[in-house]
Amino acid sequence: MTKNTVTQENVIEVCHLRKNFGKNEVLKDINFHVKKGEVVCIIGASGSGKSTLLRCINLLETATDGEIFYHGENILKKKMSGAAYRAKLGMVFQQFNLFNNLSVLDNCMVGQTSVLGRKKEDAESIALSYLELVGMKGYIDALPRQLSGGQKQRVAIARALSMEPEALLFDEPTSALDPEMVGEVLKVMKTLARSGLTMLVVTHEMAFARDVSDRVVFMDQGVIVEEDKPENIFFNPKEKRTQEFLRRMLDE
Repeated sequence: MTKNTVTQENVIEVCHLRKNFGKNEVLKDINFHVKKGEVVCIIGASGSGKSTLLRCINLLETATDGEIFYHGENILKKKMSGAAYRAKLGMVFQQFNLFNNLSVLDNCMVGQTSVLGRKKEDAESIALSYLELVGMKGYIDALPRQLSGGQKQRVAIARALSMEPEALLFDEPTSALDPEMVGEVLKVMKTLARSGLTMLVVTHEMAFARDVSDRVVFMDQGVIVEEDKPENIFFNPKEKRTQEFLRRMLDE
């Protein structure tokens, strides 16, 4: 079951993207887009290039060739500030990437004050609202080392949301969590998806991709093998590689 896309406007468009690490070509002529209000999930085996694609889109890796458009503007040509661009496209990482010496509240305020130039009281108010959304308002004075993995990831989501980005990129946000903590993070992500937030999610959570996404992209060996609505990918995949991957994943 998918929700309606808010508009047909592309927020992100990737054209003929390639990425090499030395002689190893990790991304090979990648083309796809994410429309405003869409939830797009990227699935595939480890090493298929999913996380590298996300890191290229967010300028954490430099593409070898190709174009990345944000609202029709080629960000690779514009040479815009990485920090300013990443304020528009937030990212949630596998390993949380919280500042260990800062409290939960300060983790959610520091980007707002240093990158966006918000006043401290405004940043605090915004941070508290998003910490409440993810169920972490009661932990504002805690340090990351005092939190469980699921709690850290929920703080990381609140921190990304506090920048009030147009879209959020999720790089396997549950892969570093104990199984019993996965549900609490997925619950938050489902709430965000229902709110109409534009989301690009690299995930191994097949049920989330099937039930929440508007579109699913299957990658293998650095290429997009198949891209379609979740009901078609999961119940009637066209490509043999997609069929084999899903058979392995769903039999586990």
